[in-house]
Amino acid sequence: MRFHVLTLFPEAFGLSSQFSIVARAVQRGQIAIEVADIRDYTHDAHGTADDYQFGGGHGMVMKPEPVFEAAEAVLSGYDAEGGDGAGRNAIPVIFLTPQGELLTQKLVEELAAPALSGAEGAPAVVLICGHYAGADERIAEGLATRQVSIGDYVLTGGELPAMILIDAVTRLLPGVVGSPESVAGDSITTGLLQHPLYTRPAEYRGIAVPDVLLSGHHAEIERWRRRKSLERTLARRPDLLGAAPLTDDDLKYLRTLGYERDAQV
Repeated sequence: MRFHVLTLFPEAFGLSSQFSIVARAVQRGQIAIEVADIRDYTHDAHGTADDYQFGGGHGMVMKPEPVFEAAEAVLSGYDAEGGDGAGRNAIPVIFLTPQGELLTQKLVEELAAPALSGAEGAPAVVLICGHYAGADERIAEGLATRQVSIGDYVLTGGELPAMILIDAVTRLLPGVVGSPESVAGDSITTGLLQHPLYTRPAEYRGIAVPDVLLSGHHAEIERWRRRKSLERTLARRPDLLGAAPLTDDDLKYLRTLGYERDAQV
């Protein structure tokens, strides 16, 4: 899978592809992170990529021309009809902005889906990193196919959100994470927060691993884990419970904790 990143700060992506799972995916050829400098598509000696707002106002605005031209240069490498398995008309062009839809696991899975389907060719995503006070609205209206935010806060630019999106999608791709089961059991992916995890030693600084995890009784361990997952979700992210796939036993246990599903709607 190819991630094409359009940014004013290409050097920011130097470290993101050199460590951990993402680095291994790059080295194995499972993904490619191709960074384009938006300033390379400007038309003056100073590489001007921003300008004042029409109508007045504080802060500079990203100019549309270099962003459009950078995206078009990237997309020109793909067949329009998808003969290479990733036709440019089907490639998502994502503008990272606080005004976008929230990046969720469901959206991550949607972006990873072409690679998971086993289709020929390399699926691709184009990521536009915003900056300054914002970007010319024509980028959102006439170029981006989707606008995405990583949360209800504002950063200095879209580089970190782009890295987060790349990381989240990459770990879902076949063969990237050693154990597919560990991905399937992640928090949020299951609809709930993950249960507590422990490893050796069995006791550390006076805190012992729960006896049930040392018992060898797999049914009891799974029951404990499920209940802890329910407890943690109710305490920290009760909003998830409304859409989570809950069994009758789950709902019965949650009622002992004071939760009523209908009351949360």
